[in-house]
Amino acid sequence: MRKRLTAVLTAVCLLLCGCSGEPVVTEQNDRVEIKLAWWGNDARTEYTIEGVRKFEEIHPEIKVNISYSEWSGYEARNRIQMVSTTEADVMQINFGWLSEFSPDGQGYYDIEALGDTVDLKTFSPEMIDYGRRNGVLNGVPIALNAETIYINKTVYEKYGLNIPETWDDYVAAAKVMSGDGVYPLAGVAKSIWLLTITYAEQLTGKPFLRENGELNFSPKEIQIMLEFYAHMVEEKVFPQVEYYDRLYIDSGVYAGNIAWVSDAVNYHGKAAENGFDVIAAPYPHDAAHQSGDGWYAKPATLYAVSKNTEHPKEAAMLLDFLLNSSEMALLQGVEKGVPLSTQARETLSEAGQLSGLQYEASLIMENNTHIGKMNPYIENSTLIDKFVDACDQVIFEKSTAEDAARALFQEIRKS
Repeated sequence: MRKRLTAVLTAVCLLLCGCSGEPVVTEQNDRVEIKLAWWGNDARTEYTIEGVRKFEEIHPEIKVNISYSEWSGYEARNRIQMVSTTEADVMQINFGWLSEFSPDGQGYYDIEALGDTVDLKTFSPEMIDYGRRNGVLNGVPIALNAETIYINKTVYEKYGLNIPETWDDYVAAAKVMSGDGVYPLAGVAKSIWLLTITYAEQLTGKPFLRENGELNFSPKEIQIMLEFYAHMVEEKVFPQVEYYDRLYIDSGVYAGNIAWVSDAVNYHGKAAENGFDVIAAPYPHDAAHQSGDGWYAKPATLYAVSKNTEHPKEAAMLLDFLLNSSEMALLQGVEKGVPLSTQARETLSEAGQLSGLQYEASLIMENNTHIGKMNPYIENSTLIDKFVDACDQVIFEKSTAEDAARALFQEIRKS
């Protein structure tokens, strides 16, 4: 029995060690695992998952785990993960998160330290600067974004109206359309808030914020914003933001809408399917002052790398693929906006994909010589809520515009 056991063990040993008796080194196919997280609609999720599959085919040594959801769920989860340091290795981030989670530039990985792997030369220095915080490159912007006016040309032509160019043009359009319950313009609270800032900046020639992010408006200039909002609501140019109903875009009740460049198709695709001709319109300006100032651009979204990643090299490889590869560019198209990467843009141009409403809106944004760089503070949701409350105080005559502006001024300075 002992002899048989010895013989078996010897045979096994020879099998494992080889005929020479030397140990055989068997190659381990261990894959490095990293995680990618993003938010978006079903279409974005589908093409991103397909892109991940293509990346894994090119790099079989890397396994990419994925995490995605719609915006509100993603935002809530991201806040928890950033505090608990459990965020994804590569993640889609909002522009405002740079100041919120990385005020000193140390909240995300310095992507310039990954420059050997991520090709940053495909981005202009001006565009790259959008992703810097305290001099550190925390994120790479995928595309540029700005609030843009979209006009239902079919509805305007029905009323014999030209595409508006000035604020007065919108008021004149409302006098024609309002009898049928049609609004020349509409927008969510943030869009209207930015619109009132634009109007006040054009009227006063002053920026809302100083370069250091401090409030530059006085109570009098904030009063201009509140009175403009109240006037436009009373003239039925646009509805109160609380009553905004996105479905009215599809039916033509909203003959115009304010939305981000990146949301062009998302907001107006159904209207086009319903037979309406929707176009990207010029940015409104003040007729008396002939100023186009007050419009701001920001990254539509950015990609960042976790400062806690254990695999920066592999994360950088994935990041470069998402930003610059022809495979990802063709899958993504202009869904996130016209890409800032010259390599990705050339791929789309050669494929004939640089067309459509979103591309038209991008060109209007890029050709606006007055457009400025948005300060993330302007998008502060608490600030916008306080603005809407102040506007309601004026509209429902619970406060004068002067008193409401003074109170809002104090609230802004405190926040």
